[in-house]
Amino acid sequence: MDIPAPESQHKWLSQWIGDWTYEHECSAGPGQPAMKLAGRETIRAVGDLWIVGESRGEMLSGAPAIMIITLGYNPAKKRFVGTWIGSMMTHLWIYDGSLDETGRILTLNSEGPSFSAENKLAQYKDVFEIKSPDHRILTSHSLGEDGKWTQFMTGHYRKAR
Repeated sequence: MDIPAPESQHKWLSQWIGDWTYEHECSAGPGQPAMKLAGRETIRAVGDLWIVGESRGEMLSGAPAIMIITLGYNPAKKRFVGTWIGSMMTHLWIYDGSLDETGRILTLNSEGPSFSAENKLAQYKDVFEIKSPDHRILTSHSLGEDGKWTQFMTGHYRKAR
Protein backbone atom coordinates (compact mmCIF):
# COMPACT_ATOMS: atom_id res chain seq x y z
CA MET A 1 0.00 0.00 0.00
CA ASP A 2 1.35 3.38 -1.00
CA ILE A 3 1.47 6.18 1.54
CA PRO A 4 -0.72 9.07 0.38
CA ALA A 5 1.05 12.29 -0.51
CA PRO A 6 0.38 15.10 1.97
CA GLU A 7 -2.07 17.72 0.78
CA SER A 8 -2.01 21.44 1.57
CA GLN A 9 -4.21 20.84 4.63
CA HIS A 10 -1.66 18.38 6.06
CA LYS A 11 1.07 20.95 5.49
CA TRP A 12 -1.10 23.59 7.21
CA LEU A 13 -1.08 21.47 10.38
CA SER A 14 2.74 21.43 10.42
CA GLN A 15 2.77 25.02 11.72
CA TRP A 16 1.52 23.61 15.05
CA ILE A 17 4.67 21.50 15.50
CA GLY A 18 6.91 22.58 18.36
CA ASP A 19 6.91 23.44 22.04
CA TRP A 20 4.27 25.86 23.32
CA THR A 21 3.14 27.43 26.57
CA TYR A 22 -0.54 28.08 27.13
CA GLU A 23 -2.76 30.19 29.35
CA HIS A 24 -6.48 29.40 29.48
CA GLU A 25 -9.27 31.45 30.98
CA CYS A 26 -12.45 29.48 31.63
CA SER A 27 -15.90 30.61 32.63
CA ALA A 28 -16.90 29.32 36.06
CA GLY A 29 -20.55 30.27 35.58
CA PRO A 30 -22.70 33.35 36.02
CA GLY A 31 -21.43 35.70 38.72
CA GLN A 32 -18.27 33.66 39.29
CA PRO A 33 -14.70 34.85 38.59
CA ALA A 34 -13.00 33.24 35.60
CA MET A 35 -10.63 30.34 36.26
CA LYS A 36 -7.07 30.62 34.93
CA LEU A 37 -4.98 27.62 33.99
CA ALA A 38 -1.52 27.36 32.43
CA GLY A 39 0.78 24.68 31.10
CA ARG A 40 3.00 23.44 28.32
CA GLU A 41 2.25 21.62 25.08
CA THR A 42 4.52 19.68 22.73
CA ILE A 43 3.26 18.89 19.24
CA ARG A 44 5.08 16.54 16.89
CA ALA A 45 4.52 15.12 13.43
CA VAL A 46 3.41 11.55 12.85
CA GLY A 47 4.78 11.16 9.34
CA ASP A 48 3.54 13.82 6.93
CA LEU A 49 -0.18 13.26 7.53
CA TRP A 50 -0.84 13.66 11.26
CA ILE A 51 0.18 15.68 14.28
CA VAL A 52 -0.10 14.66 17.92
CA GLY A 53 0.17 17.00 20.88
CA GLU A 54 0.57 16.42 24.58
CA SER A 55 -0.28 19.14 27.08
CA ARG A 56 0.59 19.16 30.76
CA GLY A 57 -0.67 21.56 33.37
CA GLU A 58 -2.62 21.67 36.61
CA MET A 59 -6.32 21.62 37.31
CA LEU A 60 -7.77 24.12 39.78
CA SER A 61 -7.50 21.47 42.51
CA GLY A 62 -3.75 21.33 41.90
CA ALA A 63 -4.00 17.83 40.45
CA PRO A 64 -1.97 17.25 37.29
CA ALA A 65 -3.78 17.49 33.96
CA ILE A 66 -2.57 15.66 30.87
CA MET A 67 -4.29 16.11 27.53
CA ILE A 68 -3.61 14.49 24.13
CA ILE A 69 -4.80 15.83 20.76
CA THR A 70 -4.46 14.17 17.35
CA LEU A 71 -5.21 16.00 14.12
CA GLY A 72 -5.09 15.14 10.46
CA TYR A 73 -6.97 15.74 7.24
CA ASN A 74 -9.18 13.18 5.47
CA PRO A 75 -9.13 13.96 1.72
CA ALA A 76 -12.06 11.61 1.02
CA LYS A 77 -14.27 13.55 3.44
CA LYS A 78 -12.56 16.89 2.72
CA ARG A 79 -12.56 17.41 6.51
CA PHE A 80 -10.08 17.79 9.31
CA VAL A 81 -10.38 14.89 11.76
CA GLY A 82 -8.93 14.09 15.14
CA THR A 83 -9.40 13.21 18.78
CA TRP A 84 -8.89 14.75 22.21
CA ILE A 85 -8.56 13.04 25.59
CA GLY A 86 -7.84 14.41 29.04
CA SER A 87 -6.77 12.78 32.29
CA MET A 88 -9.72 14.44 34.04
CA MET A 89 -12.49 12.64 32.13
CA THR A 90 -13.45 9.35 30.51
CA HIS A 91 -14.94 10.78 27.30
CA LEU A 92 -13.12 10.40 23.97
CA TRP A 93 -13.77 13.56 21.96
CA ILE A 94 -13.97 12.97 18.18
CA TYR A 95 -13.17 16.01 16.06
CA ASP A 96 -14.58 16.84 12.62
CA GLY A 97 -14.01 20.25 11.09
CA SER A 98 -12.90 22.63 8.41
CA LEU A 99 -10.56 25.51 7.68
CA ASP A 100 -12.09 28.88 6.81
CA GLU A 101 -11.42 30.67 3.53
CA THR A 102 -8.69 32.85 5.10
CA GLY A 103 -6.64 29.77 5.98
CA ARG A 104 -6.23 31.04 9.55
CA ILE A 105 -9.21 29.58 11.43
CA LEU A 106 -9.81 25.86 11.99
CA THR A 107 -13.19 24.98 13.51
CA LEU A 108 -13.49 21.50 15.00
CA ASN A 109 -16.91 20.16 16.00
CA SER A 110 -17.41 17.48 18.63
CA GLU A 111 -19.91 15.93 20.99
CA GLY A 112 -19.34 15.50 24.71
CA PRO A 113 -20.85 15.47 28.17
CA SER A 114 -23.34 18.26 28.77
CA PHE A 115 -22.47 20.96 31.32
CA SER A 116 -26.11 21.26 32.31
CA ALA A 117 -27.58 17.75 32.26
CA GLU A 118 -26.06 14.60 33.68
CA ASN A 119 -25.87 11.59 31.32
CA LYS A 120 -26.67 13.80 28.32
CA LEU A 121 -24.45 14.73 25.38
CA ALA A 122 -24.11 18.23 23.94
CA GLN A 123 -22.53 19.80 20.87
CA TYR A 124 -19.22 21.67 21.14
CA LYS A 125 -16.81 23.43 18.85
CA ASP A 126 -13.17 24.37 19.31
CA VAL A 127 -12.00 27.25 17.14
CA PHE A 128 -8.25 27.59 16.57
CA GLU A 129 -7.04 30.87 15.07
CA ILE A 130 -3.47 31.31 13.87
CA LYS A 131 -2.47 34.86 14.85
CA SER A 132 1.23 34.48 13.89
CA PRO A 133 3.81 31.69 13.60
CA ASP A 134 4.36 32.01 17.38
CA HIS A 135 0.78 32.58 18.59
CA ARG A 136 -2.50 30.75 18.19
CA ILE A 137 -5.77 31.21 20.05
CA LEU A 138 -8.28 28.52 21.02
CA THR A 139 -11.87 29.37 21.89
CA SER A 140 -14.23 26.65 23.06
CA HIS A 141 -18.00 26.91 22.68
CA SER A 142 -21.04 24.88 23.70
CA LEU A 143 -24.40 24.79 21.92
CA GLY A 144 -27.27 25.61 24.24
CA GLU A 145 -30.75 24.18 24.09
CA ASP A 146 -31.78 27.60 22.74
CA GLY A 147 -29.68 26.90 19.63
CA LYS A 148 -27.07 29.56 20.52
CA TRP A 149 -23.33 29.01 20.89
CA THR A 150 -21.77 30.16 24.18
CA GLN A 151 -18.02 30.65 24.50
CA PHE A 152 -16.73 29.21 27.78
CA MET A 153 -12.96 29.20 27.32
CA THR A 154 -10.17 31.18 25.66
CA GLY A 155 -6.62 29.87 25.43
CA HIS A 156 -3.50 31.61 24.18
CA TYR A 157 -0.70 29.36 22.92
CA ARG A 158 2.75 30.85 22.40
CA LYS A 159 5.86 29.16 21.00
CA ALA A 160 8.28 28.40 23.82
CA ARG A 161 11.68 30.00 23.51
